Amino acid sequence: MSDPAALEAALLKGSTRIVWIETPANPLWTITDIARVADIAHGVGAILVVDSTVATPVFTNPLALGADIVMHSATKYLNGHSDVLAGMLVTRKADEVWEQIALARSSGGAILGPQQAALLVRGMRTLHLRVRAASEAALTIAKHFVDYPNIVEVLYPGLESHPGHEIAAQQMQGGFGAMLSLRIKGGEAAAIQVAANVKIWKRATSLGGVESLIEHRASMEGPATPVPEDLLRLSVGLEHVEDLIDDLQQALSEVS
Repeated sequence: MSDPAALEAALLKGSTRIVWIETPANPLWTITDIARVADIAHGVGAILVVDSTVATPVFTNPLALGADIVMHSATKYLNGHSDVLAGMLVTRKADEVWEQIALARSSGGAILGPQQAALLVRGMRTLHLRVRAASEAALTIAKHFVDYPNIVEVLYPGLESHPGHEIAAQQMQGGFGAMLSLRIKGGEAAAIQVAANVKIWKRATSLGGVESLIEHRASMEGPATPVPEDLLRLSVGLEHVEDLIDDLQQALSEVS
């Protein structure tokens, strides 16, 4: 999706109905040019759906960039406290596609209960404060570990070295999100050892909560995963950023 020419060549006019993108994309945090892909999709008569969970509504408005539908895993940043399972679809207009979505939701019973809805509203009241603070911390952590011993690469769109940085800076306003990945020298064994050595970061597979999480992504996805075996995925929470950095440093220092 980061190669518009390849995408354009893959679509079939009159046959391709949906183009689905995620930006930044888990777990390499690759960036897709939403406006460019919207033009390509609409050119073949398809609609563009954007998973904007990581960017959040705080940093990106895909509908303003040409997307037709935006998806959020509300379990993540919108809730922000790791205590709700919920999802959200937002359409640019109340058209036939929206009517189909609304019908499927109501007939399938995919409607939040009162308690879940109340918890989600509670979380959204602090969305801007949480996301901005976590994003600032993620950028600090990413910059700190560039060229750091025991680290092969830092993957974060807020770094100028990231291949998608220029596009991210155009379509993400005010921040680059709170997700980043570290590739650890020594491969899979070293990465797993680092994840096992942390004290403050919690070893868990979700993201977007107030607590900072770390995971060896390839292990979570299984043998068929395309994720590099040396990659650790980090979801930065609201702990003090220096404590998070110190914790990673001590974990890295234990790797032989």
